[in-house]
Amino acid sequence: MITAIDCCAPSVRGKKATYDLAVIGAGSAGFSAAITAAELGARVALIGHGVIGGTCVNVGCVPSKTLIRATETLHQANTAQRFAGMHVAGHVADWRALVRQKDELVAALRQAKYIDLLPSYDSITYREGAARLTEGGVIVASEAIAAGRVIVATGASPALPAIPGLATVHYFTSTTALELERLPGSLLIVGGGYVGCELGQMFARAGVKVTIATRRGLLPESEPEIGAALTRYFTQEGILVRSGLSYQSIRKTPQGIALSVLADASAETLVAEQVLVATGRQPNTEGLGLLEAGVELLPEGGIRIDDRMRTSKPDTYAAGDVTGHDQFVYMAAYGARLAAENALNGNSKPYDASAMPAVVFTDPQIASVGLTEARARAAGTKVKISTVDLSNVPRALAARDTRGLIKLIADATSGKLLGAHILAPEGADSIQTAAVAIKAGFTVEQLANTIFPYLTTVEGLKLAAQAFSKDVAKLSCCAG
Repeated sequence: MITAIDCCAPSVRGKKATYDLAVIGAGSAGFSAAITAAELGARVALIGHGVIGGTCVNVGCVPSKTLIRATETLHQANTAQRFAGMHVAGHVADWRALVRQKDELVAALRQAKYIDLLPSYDSITYREGAARLTEGGVIVASEAIAAGRVIVATGASPALPAIPGLATVHYFTSTTALELERLPGSLLIVGGGYVGCELGQMFARAGVKVTIATRRGLLPESEPEIGAALTRYFTQEGILVRSGLSYQSIRKTPQGIALSVLADASAETLVAEQVLVATGRQPNTEGLGLLEAGVELLPEGGIRIDDRMRTSKPDTYAAGDVTGHDQFVYMAAYGARLAAENALNGNSKPYDASAMPAVVFTDPQIASVGLTEARARAAGTKVKISTVDLSNVPRALAARDTRGLIKLIADATSGKLLGAHILAPEGADSIQTAAVAIKAGFTVEQLANTIFPYLTTVEGLKLAAQAFSKDVAKLSCCAG
């Protein structure tokens, strides 16, 4: 149960509505915080502004992965000839129909997982309107709502780069690109992060001529072996990847949208019918009165929090993408749950992302957990590395698709597993085993001695662990 909060304290006496907790933001983080608090017995004001459900269900995870999976079927059809005697061809017959089917799924999940949940919690009151922090609570549409504690969970939005001329051209973001009902003939993607990679491959497989323009290459924060391999695979699919660029200006021309860049000090122009700006996301902090209320912001605009999700303003917490880090929907929900528990029960639970899995839904998929080699070395840790190509994994051989690799990072002295990075067609469904191993403090020897099912992608983790001490190419099938 919650720690008692005096609802009749002088700071809140006389207000029309008094709550134990006010949650600003009705996305995944906001709902997680509100439901957690309700389960603890608190009275909660959940404040939404705009479409309920937030980024993931409306304009992020659900719609993007739906379209990605759809175009993946085209790729599978068009590469079926890798199996002898097989020939299949696929193409987009009606992109508008696919987009509308995606919209139907989004609407159904928004209804089932957000709107329909509210009546199940008598202690949660939903309020619609722009919210602003005030002393003793929040103000929503000129109405004061008194609350003993506040959690800010307003998410993030696509960030725009400072490219001269961008305001004068029509561009898509990760949000609006998913609403396209007609495919362009060509698409220029500015940015090589996960959004640029996922959507770039999706549109390319749908038949669009795609160019990805990046400053630091594809997925620069990932292991360099993975970024390099993904670049090769994209090139093989006909995607033009241009790295090491400096963006100079952008303008509309009779041929489409033209991006002027510098490449190795030489001026070039990249032209496409449409342009998609995919250069990251920025926390939604405008209009909340954060600075006036004494809430400190990070240099990049996120709300600064400690490991208990507390902001610099007493009794005010923040969770999810608005904090500017770990921008994954499951981490938003996790952080929001902790924020609610800490706000109501004495700040006893720390935020721990040491075993946080992350997935990029390209094909092959990229799945990671724990430290990269560079981060481990930067921390002064002596490490040992194991890298196994998917050509050593029987599942990949049976699928006749050996694109990818598995890389493990371990402490050179103790053998403790520090990080795992998988590039594989089914990598997303394999990473949780590594996450559990890191969480449990496994050594790579323990991982190597664990029983794995044969002819699975996840068996590659065992092989990579064995490769620290053996040549896995010289092992028989299922060799322990």
